[in-house]
Amino acid sequence: MKKSILILMLLYSTIAAQEQDTTLYKWTPSMETGLNISQIAFSNWVKGGENAFTWTFTGNFELGYETLDWKFRNQLKFAYGRSKLGTATYKTNDNDIYLESVLSHNVGWVVDPYISNTFRTQVAKGYDYGVDPVVEIADFFDPGYITQSIGFTYDESEIIRTRLGVAFQEVITSTYTQYSDDPDTPDEIETFKFETGLESSTDAKLTVAENVVWQSKLRLFSRFETLDVWDVRWDNTITASVNSWLNVNFSYILIYEKAQSLKTQTKEALQIGIVYKIL
Repeated sequence: MKKSILILMLLYSTIAAQEQDTTLYKWTPSMETGLNISQIAFSNWVKGGENAFTWTFTGNFELGYETLDWKFRNQLKFAYGRSKLGTATYKTNDNDIYLESVLSHNVGWVVDPYISNTFRTQVAKGYDYGVDPVVEIADFFDPGYITQSIGFTYDESEIIRTRLGVAFQEVITSTYTQYSDDPDTPDEIETFKFETGLESSTDAKLTVAENVVWQSKLRLFSRFETLDVWDVRWDNTITASVNSWLNVNFSYILIYEKAQSLKTQTKEALQIGIVYKIL
């Protein structure tokens, strides 16, 4: 009887170990694309109004690799969209690329040491529509932001993932040097800026209802010489699934970056979206 129990326990342990290891030592990709649309049209409408049409194309690609001791996470997000009001020309309303890679090592603590690299830029040309005529203010990799950091991360929750570390940030420009130029050197225009400081990045994903999901990403960066001033980017999306391919999306983004503007920037949008899951 004892031998039978021992054999059953060994058998169960082997099966359980095999089930736990199914995600280890292999690449796990996922990719999702979407097209969000907002539209209003008038015909013989006596109360007035203008036709309006907005579209935004988004993509989210993730690639991970995990062993018993290491986790390697990669994420690429992009968004590009345009709007048209009445007879006016199309204007860009979304223009963003974000690439992040994080390598962490399991040392048996509550938090794990990590190294990371992030890359941020625009998909295409960006414009300031608040002036007439409009002015180009950005382009692909102009400016480009590259940030490396090393520190500790908490990555054991299905809802929240956060990290904090010492960071090195490079700002690279070509034409639009207002993002990299040092005002203390008026005789020279810098196209490259190197900064050191602290970076915090927190991702959250919460199922609010059976078909409603809230996703949030908060990034903070402060330079050592000005720790009382922080760059803030808080990106939120609430997605309500109508069916497997149709969603209603509400997005809200808050940005404060002194090098870009002394005022807090915000953007919100409510759109219906077509989603296609490739992987």
